[in-house]
Amino acid sequence: MTCDCHSVWAMSDSFLSLAKYAVVLLLPVVFLAHRYYRSPAPAPARLNTSSTEEKPKSIMQPAREDLAPPKDDPFTLAQLVEFSGAQPGKPIYVSIKGTVFDVTRNAQVYGPDGSYSIFAGKDASKGLGMSSLKPEDAVPEYSDLSEADRKVLDDWYSFFLKRYNIVGKVIDHPTVLAAEKEAAQKAEEDKVEANL
Repeated sequence: MTCDCHSVWAMSDSFLSLAKYAVVLLLPVVFLAHRYYRSPAPAPARLNTSSTEEKPKSIMQPAREDLAPPKDDPFTLAQLVEFSGAQPGKPIYVSIKGTVFDVTRNAQVYGPDGSYSIFAGKDASKGLGMSSLKPEDAVPEYSDLSEADRKVLDDWYSFFLKRYNIVGKVIDHPTVLAAEKEAAQKAEEDKVEANL
Protein backbone atom coordinates (compact mmCIF):
# COMPACT_ATOMS: atom_id res chain seq x y z
CA MET A 1 0.00 0.00 0.00
CA THR A 2 1.50 3.30 -1.05
CA CYS A 3 0.84 6.59 0.68
CA ASP A 4 0.47 9.69 -1.39
CA CYS A 5 1.67 12.10 1.30
CA HIS A 6 1.51 15.07 -0.97
CA SER A 7 -2.23 14.71 -1.64
CA VAL A 8 -2.96 14.00 2.03
CA TRP A 9 -0.96 17.09 2.97
CA ALA A 10 -2.81 19.19 0.40
CA MET A 11 -6.17 17.94 1.67
CA SER A 12 -5.27 18.69 5.29
CA ASP A 13 -3.95 22.14 4.28
CA SER A 14 -7.21 23.01 2.48
CA PHE A 15 -9.17 21.65 5.46
CA LEU A 16 -7.19 23.94 7.80
CA SER A 17 -7.85 26.94 5.55
CA LEU A 18 -11.54 26.12 5.53
CA ALA A 19 -11.52 25.69 9.32
CA LYS A 20 -9.81 29.07 9.74
CA TYR A 21 -12.50 30.79 7.66
CA ALA A 22 -15.24 29.01 9.57
CA VAL A 23 -13.81 30.14 12.90
CA VAL A 24 -13.39 33.72 11.68
CA LEU A 25 -16.96 33.81 10.39
CA LEU A 26 -18.61 31.94 13.25
CA LEU A 27 -16.85 33.68 16.12
CA PRO A 28 -18.82 36.96 15.80
CA VAL A 29 -22.06 35.02 15.36
CA VAL A 30 -21.40 33.00 18.53
CA PHE A 31 -20.45 36.16 20.42
CA LEU A 32 -23.63 38.00 19.36
CA ALA A 33 -25.82 34.98 20.11
CA HIS A 34 -24.24 34.64 23.56
CA ARG A 35 -24.79 38.34 24.26
CA TYR A 36 -28.36 38.21 23.01
CA TYR A 37 -29.45 35.09 24.90
CA ARG A 38 -27.60 35.50 28.17
CA SER A 39 -29.61 37.04 30.96
CA PRO A 40 -28.33 40.27 32.44
CA ALA A 41 -26.56 40.04 35.75
CA PRO A 42 -28.74 41.06 38.67
CA ALA A 43 -28.07 44.52 40.03
CA PRO A 44 -26.09 44.47 43.25
CA ALA A 45 -28.20 45.00 46.33
CA ARG A 46 -27.81 48.43 47.90
CA LEU A 47 -26.94 48.50 51.50
CA ASN A 48 -29.15 50.85 53.42
CA THR A 49 -26.82 52.27 56.02
CA SER A 50 -29.25 54.88 57.24
CA SER A 51 -32.89 54.87 58.15
CA THR A 52 -33.77 57.49 55.53
CA GLU A 53 -33.43 56.79 51.82
CA GLU A 54 -30.91 59.13 50.19
CA LYS A 55 -31.83 60.57 46.80
CA PRO A 56 -29.11 60.63 44.16
CA LYS A 57 -27.67 64.07 43.59
CA SER A 58 -28.18 65.72 40.23
CA ILE A 59 -26.09 68.37 38.60
CA MET A 60 -29.28 69.93 37.26
CA GLN A 61 -31.13 72.19 39.64
CA PRO A 62 -34.65 71.08 40.48
CA ALA A 63 -37.56 73.35 39.68
CA ARG A 64 -38.21 75.87 42.44
CA GLU A 65 -41.47 76.34 44.28
CA ASP A 66 -40.50 79.65 45.91
CA LEU A 67 -40.18 81.91 42.86
CA ALA A 68 -41.40 85.48 43.20
CA PRO A 69 -44.16 86.75 40.92
CA PRO A 70 -42.70 87.89 37.57
CA LYS A 71 -41.78 91.55 37.23
CA ASP A 72 -42.12 93.56 34.06
CA ASP A 73 -39.37 96.14 34.60
CA PRO A 74 -38.03 97.51 31.29
CA PHE A 75 -34.36 96.97 30.40
CA THR A 76 -32.40 97.95 27.33
CA LEU A 77 -29.66 95.69 26.05
CA ALA A 78 -27.16 98.39 27.09
CA GLN A 79 -28.53 98.43 30.66
CA LEU A 80 -28.21 94.65 30.97
CA VAL A 81 -24.41 94.93 30.73
CA GLU A 82 -24.40 96.43 34.23
CA PHE A 83 -25.69 93.08 35.55
CA SER A 84 -22.88 90.82 34.29
CA GLY A 85 -21.53 90.03 37.75
CA ALA A 86 -18.44 92.17 37.20
CA GLN A 87 -19.52 94.62 39.92
CA PRO A 88 -19.64 93.06 43.38
CA GLY A 89 -22.95 93.53 45.13
CA LYS A 90 -24.96 93.88 41.91
CA PRO A 91 -27.25 91.07 40.79
CA ILE A 92 -26.47 88.90 37.76
CA TYR A 93 -29.08 88.87 35.01
CA VAL A 94 -29.45 86.68 31.94
CA SER A 95 -32.02 87.46 29.27
CA ILE A 96 -33.56 84.79 27.04
CA LYS A 97 -35.90 85.79 24.23
CA GLY A 98 -36.26 89.21 25.87
CA THR A 99 -37.20 87.91 29.33
CA VAL A 100 -34.71 88.93 32.02
CA PHE A 101 -33.92 86.35 34.73
CA ASP A 102 -32.07 86.94 38.01
CA VAL A 103 -29.41 84.20 38.19
CA THR A 104 -27.49 85.74 41.10
CA ARG A 105 -28.04 82.71 43.34
CA ASN A 106 -26.03 80.69 40.83
CA ALA A 107 -23.12 83.13 40.59
CA GLN A 108 -20.56 80.30 40.48
CA VAL A 109 -21.93 79.40 37.04
CA TYR A 110 -22.94 82.80 35.61
CA GLY A 111 -20.46 85.05 37.43
CA PRO A 112 -17.19 86.34 35.94
CA ASP A 113 -15.30 83.05 36.41
CA GLY A 114 -18.28 80.78 35.73
CA SER A 115 -18.63 78.36 32.85
CA TYR A 116 -21.68 80.27 31.49
CA SER A 117 -20.43 83.80 32.21
CA ILE A 118 -20.72 84.50 28.47
CA PHE A 119 -24.51 84.75 28.95
CA ALA A 120 -24.44 87.12 31.95
CA GLY A 121 -25.41 90.75 31.49
CA LYS A 122 -26.87 90.24 28.04
CA ASP A 123 -29.48 88.51 25.96
CA ALA A 124 -27.57 85.67 24.34
CA SER A 125 -30.56 83.80 22.95
CA LYS A 126 -28.79 82.74 19.76
CA GLY A 127 -25.87 81.22 21.67
CA LEU A 128 -28.19 79.32 23.98
CA GLY A 129 -30.16 77.98 21.02
CA MET A 130 -26.97 76.88 19.28
CA SER A 131 -25.48 75.51 22.53
CA SER A 132 -22.50 77.72 21.78
CA LEU A 133 -20.16 79.47 24.20
CA LYS A 134 -18.53 81.53 21.45
CA PRO A 135 -18.73 85.30 22.06
CA GLU A 136 -19.86 85.94 18.48
CA ASP A 137 -22.92 83.70 19.07
CA ALA A 138 -23.88 85.35 22.38
CA VAL A 139 -26.26 87.81 20.72
CA PRO A 140 -29.99 88.50 21.12
CA GLU A 141 -30.98 88.07 17.44
CA TYR A 142 -32.23 84.51 17.02
CA SER A 143 -34.58 84.74 14.03
CA ASP A 144 -32.10 82.84 11.83
CA LEU A 145 -31.89 79.78 14.10
CA SER A 146 -32.84 76.43 12.62
CA GLU A 147 -35.96 74.66 13.85
CA ALA A 148 -33.84 72.32 16.00
CA ASP A 149 -31.93 75.25 17.54
CA ARG A 150 -35.20 77.07 18.28
CA LYS A 151 -36.36 73.96 20.14
CA VAL A 152 -33.16 74.04 22.20
CA LEU A 153 -33.71 77.75 22.90
CA ASP A 154 -37.31 77.07 23.97
CA ASP A 155 -36.07 74.29 26.27
CA TRP A 156 -33.59 76.70 27.89
CA TYR A 157 -36.35 79.27 28.29
CA SER A 158 -38.57 76.68 30.03
CA PHE A 159 -35.66 75.61 32.23
CA PHE A 160 -35.06 79.21 33.37
CA LEU A 161 -38.79 79.86 33.92
CA LYS A 162 -38.89 77.05 36.49
CA ARG A 163 -35.70 78.04 38.33
CA TYR A 164 -35.07 81.79 38.25
CA ASN A 165 -37.09 84.89 39.09
CA ILE A 166 -38.19 87.06 36.18
CA VAL A 167 -37.14 90.64 36.83
CA GLY A 168 -38.11 92.32 33.57
CA LYS A 169 -38.26 92.50 29.81
CA VAL A 170 -35.80 93.76 27.21
CA ILE A 171 -37.53 96.62 25.40
CA ASP A 172 -35.11 96.87 22.46
CA HIS A 173 -34.74 93.15 21.65
CA PRO A 174 -34.45 92.88 17.84
CA THR A 175 -36.24 89.56 17.35
CA VAL A 176 -39.04 90.40 19.80
CA LEU A 177 -39.54 93.86 18.25
CA ALA A 178 -39.67 92.37 14.75
CA ALA A 179 -42.23 89.75 15.88
CA GLU A 180 -44.35 92.44 17.59
CA LYS A 181 -44.22 94.63 14.47
CA GLU A 182 -45.23 91.70 12.27
CA ALA A 183 -48.10 90.82 14.63
CA ALA A 184 -49.31 94.46 14.64
CA GLN A 185 -49.23 94.58 10.84
CA LYS A 186 -51.15 91.30 10.63
CA ALA A 187 -53.76 92.60 13.09
CA GLU A 188 -54.12 95.80 11.05
CA GLU A 189 -54.53 93.80 7.84
CA ASP A 190 -57.14 91.58 9.49
CA LYS A 191 -58.97 94.68 10.72
CA VAL A 192 -59.01 96.20 7.22
CA GLU A 193 -60.26 92.92 5.73
CA ALA A 194 -63.03 92.68 8.33
CA ASN A 195 -64.27 96.18 7.42
CA LEU A 196 -64.51 95.34 3.71
